[in-house]
Amino acid sequence: MAQTRGGALERAAAVPAETRERIEELKSERDAVILAHYYVEPEVQAVADYVGDSFYLAKLAKTLPQQTIVLCGVEFMGESAKLLNRDKTVLLPEPAADCPMAHMVSRATIDGARAEYGDDLAVVCYVNSTMEIKSWSDVCVTSSNAVKIVRELPQHHILFIPDRNLGRHVAQQVPEKHVILNDGCCPRHEAISLAELRELKSAHPEALTLAHPECTEAILAEAEFIGSTADIIGFAEASAASEFIIVTVDGVLYELERRCAGQGKRFYVTKTPPTCADMDGITLDKLVACLESGSGAVDISVGEDAARAAQRTLDRMLEYAAR
Repeated sequence: MAQTRGGALERAAAVPAETRERIEELKSERDAVILAHYYVEPEVQAVADYVGDSFYLAKLAKTLPQQTIVLCGVEFMGESAKLLNRDKTVLLPEPAADCPMAHMVSRATIDGARAEYGDDLAVVCYVNSTMEIKSWSDVCVTSSNAVKIVRELPQHHILFIPDRNLGRHVAQQVPEKHVILNDGCCPRHEAISLAELRELKSAHPEALTLAHPECTEAILAEAEFIGSTADIIGFAEASAASEFIIVTVDGVLYELERRCAGQGKRFYVTKTPPTCADMDGITLDKLVACLESGSGAVDISVGEDAARAAQRTLDRMLEYAAR
């Protein structure tokens, strides 16, 4: 058995048939599609139409025909979907679900870098950021495409916001660029204990450690593989290894178990499970209530000029990633 919070596959399988039927009825009534991030509860992932990381969901949102997008994720994900689909309704089942890191940069930091480096500076904004912060930036990235995009940018100087850990990882992969780090982080990944990870590695010496680049430098030094949630899932699915230590938010265990079912693979997380309280707040009951009432609508929270600027950063991300 994998080490999960109660067995992710079992929890997903326990979703009542009548709940699934009700969701399908409501989707039809609202012309809605459900998108879910890998970090949300297994029950929510199990009823979603599409499950993925933030890059996949942002890219997918532009292609879907439905008029209503229900985004089972935190606020910045809903904002990104709205910016890319201004004529559609975007609903968040839990509007209070936020990402602390999304706010961890000041305008003064950006203005100071632009004053120092001029046109040879690109402000590269992790998609885990507010709509306003995106509007201050030149291009968005995700953990799936940050290295590729930074490498291809024409500017030599890169201000990477808001996450210092992903920024440091990018700097190590693209040493030809001058990457300036901002002092922001994901509190969930930052809190993962190095001692607990080493204890787990000692208990499972054959296990490969797969870590998200939002983790600290000390944690990443222990990993055999570093990648986004989608990359971690893909690596584990394709690997001949049978044991894996997963160093990211443990909601990803559902998709790992689902994709690797029948392969005899085991997944372990640290003794203090890396959970995200905001993602955990997005429940099946809240998803149903959102579909029933149409609550949780995402609005453009900035002025039109800033909204267009924020949208450009996302469009540029999709353009660079498609090259």
